[in-house]
Amino acid sequence: MTFRKIAAAGAALAVAASPAVYAGANARTAAPAQGESELAGGGALYAVLAIAVVAAFTAITIAAEDDDEPVSA
Repeated sequence: MTFRKIAAAGAALAVAASPAVYAGANARTAAPAQGESELAGGGALYAVLAIAVVAAFTAITIAAEDDDEPVSA
């Protein structure tokens, strides 16, 4: 019965250690960048446009909600 426990412990150790061994064997290095990213260039412009759209939507919504009359009148 002790052989079963030792075998089970060895198998559990092998299963637990296998991802670490695999990750170490397949270590990848980063490639050098060959240019600047174009995604970050227009961030401020998109932020201003998004704020303008939200402000316009809010203004239209507030202007359209001129509903002060009671429904039962």
